[in-house]
Amino acid sequence: MEEKKERPAEESQESLEEENLQPITDLGSSIIRTEHGTIHVLTIVGQIEGHQLLPPTSKSTKYEHVLPLLAMVEESDQIDGLLILLNNGGGDVEAGLAISELIASMSKPTVSLVLGGSHSIGVPLAVSAKKSFIAPSAAMTIHPVRLNGLVIGVPQTFYYFERIQERIIQFITANSGIKREALTKLMLQTGELAADVGSVIYGEEAVELGLIDRIGGLADALACLHEMMQAYRK
Repeated sequence: MEEKKERPAEESQESLEEENLQPITDLGSSIIRTEHGTIHVLTIVGQIEGHQLLPPTSKSTKYEHVLPLLAMVEESDQIDGLLILLNNGGGDVEAGLAISELIASMSKPTVSLVLGGSHSIGVPLAVSAKKSFIAPSAAMTIHPVRLNGLVIGVPQTFYYFERIQERIIQFITANSGIKREALTKLMLQTGELAADVGSVIYGEEAVELGLIDRIGGLADALACLHEMMQAYRK
């Protein structure tokens, strides 16, 4: 009789571990439950995959996975806050903006942490949270919009580029403290990137420019999120 009672408990523990590990394996996300509340951790790594599939050898974050996950976090009564861990190298502009807009529109406490780097369309993702952190060694690449594939050399194409660029600039300046003039200058700077236009900035500089709120690591980001969660519940 004792063995029969122990087996369900063991099976239940194994089932719980599998339940916790599956989201990490499939979506790069996890749930942290502490006395401060329940935090959903979302990792955005590699390239942001849009309407076109990336090669299987590329690390990618699929926007069709992230969008419904964010909606679930916002609506769930069991989740108190969102921590976004970023180490990405750009990707699809519209998919990245879609994720950024959704994060920015959430009512729940959100904190982003740039680790390693958050480049190109990763910049709007980094500033989309209510509070943003960056590791001292982390980098952010800021450059104009690029387009792969067929480009038709007509004025409408360049106007389209200009409108996409304006959408990105407006989002970044609306969700951070950087000035429009400073951001535009960084985007169009020459001589820093090999065979390209733009800039690479690091932790301290990103904070000085107002692009990111604070220098810090995981403990700092979590402490900030705990404070925000406590204030949100009042």
